[in-house]
Amino acid sequence: MRAIVAGIGLGMLLAGATAWTQSNPQTQTVAATQPAVATASPDYSAVYCSNFVSNDVGKSEPHVISGEESRSRIIFALRDLIFISKGASQGVRVGDHFSVIRPEKDPVEVQWFKWQNKLMKAMGTYYRDVGQLTVVNVQPNVATAQITFSCDYLQRGDIVRPFVERPVPPYKPAEAFDRFAPVSGKSVGMIVVGRTFAQEYGKLSTVYVNLGVNQGVKVGDYLRIFRYQGSKIETAPNFADSQYEMYGFGSSPQKFHWNDLPRDILGEGIVLNTSSNSSTLLITLCRIQAYAGDYVEIE
Repeated sequence: MRAIVAGIGLGMLLAGATAWTQSNPQTQTVAATQPAVATASPDYSAVYCSNFVSNDVGKSEPHVISGEESRSRIIFALRDLIFISKGASQGVRVGDHFSVIRPEKDPVEVQWFKWQNKLMKAMGTYYRDVGQLTVVNVQPNVATAQITFSCDYLQRGDIVRPFVERPVPPYKPAEAFDRFAPVSGKSVGMIVVGRTFAQEYGKLSTVYVNLGVNQGVKVGDYLRIFRYQGSKIETAPNFADSQYEMYGFGSSPQKFHWNDLPRDILGEGIVLNTSSNSSTLLITLCRIQAYAGDYVEIE
């Protein structure tokens, strides 16, 4: 009898959980943010929630003021109504579509590899993609918009920009990867930082590199990720002169410098977004763990 009651109770619990999931599309949206390389191209969330680094965002952009129930709401989510600091007098109309971004700084101000801070400053500011809006009501200097797509919660002060479609580049076959590819001779840069300021990366990680439009990078380009033997610039731990000697485990009679030996080709990634001096890179193949400070080159 107890077993029957327990079974009924478990069935009700599972049914309730299923109903809650079906009525909560926010959960489904978040779950879709990890693209599958098995598909023909990155999915919508991979492209529009990839974040970016840029120095091209103006300081006078309109912003989120607050939203309905502002007395009790500190954040706003999918389908909520919010207020933006731009209205009919500034050309806003019902049906206009906007994207929302938020500037962020690394909460742990540590330089993980040589030149990281200088490179990041030259690239610009890190911006998080937080969502998209559609205007449903317009007043002279304020508009009400509904959150129609979300990567994260929205909050007061988030920057509102006219929505611009991002190209969705196709993946190339994984078997085309060349572990022993020669130097391409094209622009070379570094992985400066990763999504949410991560410092180590694998397959499907999103990273930001100091190569952009000014260096000839385009959306859809593939960048090869590599590391020199014995270099101590990147985050990856290393012993001095490990490229030719290891204490207690032998050494080469001849000394070799860090760039005398073949480089380690770690993987590759596809460019999702570009600005003047930076690009957003989705790593599609990673045979060895990558770190901030590893090199990239245009294939």
